[in-house]
Amino acid sequence: MDLSISVLELLGVLFSGGGLLCSLATTLMSTWRIQTTNLLSTENIEWGLWETCVIREMLECKPYDTLLGLSSDVKLARIFMCTALGVGILGLLLAIPGLRLVNGCSRRQLEDLSCKRALKATAGILCLIAGILVLIPVSYIAHTTVEQFFDESLPELAPRWELGDALFCGWTGGLFYLVAGTLLLISCLQLQKLDSNRPVHVPLVPVKPEPHFVRTKSEYV
Repeated sequence: MDLSISVLELLGVLFSGGGLLCSLATTLMSTWRIQTTNLLSTENIEWGLWETCVIREMLECKPYDTLLGLSSDVKLARIFMCTALGVGILGLLLAIPGLRLVNGCSRRQLEDLSCKRALKATAGILCLIAGILVLIPVSYIAHTTVEQFFDESLPELAPRWELGDALFCGWTGGLFYLVAGTLLLISCLQLQKLDSNRPVHVPLVPVKPEPHFVRTKSEYV
């Protein structure tokens, strides 16, 4: 067993798990945007996908009452993040049995290796997709927040939205997913090269000698 391939596989699974945890935390966190008023610095407003929180002396959160009344940013972010969670979970579940350290697929060695390569390749592609799905809403919300912050049409003392901690957690999760998918695909390529250079064992089949018939004199007549 090549040690470098096993290390790539384990790192890919670990980064995939880290990306899943970060994307789950990003989805649930209410700090996608933070607003601090200049007139009252003790009051902060937090904006998330599922609720809005106000911090005065204590934290008070209120979930969104209706789905139809939400802005398009929240709806799209919910769709992308929930889809990324599903794709990420599926990729992690396929990556674990694809490890060479885990027995499975088949008893035959060649069929087992081809099965594990297929599982890891599928898991790597799913991790890449999950990373892109996480980065799209996080980067879009960050872009709109920066545009609104530097909007010169707003009064100088008007409260402005700023980047929240959930966005940085989402960028981390998306990066973890991309690294995990890359490592899993590289391990598949390395395993394919290793198998192609390995000599193929051809079993020797014993050949039975043909029976020798001796003709008698009566057969010539």
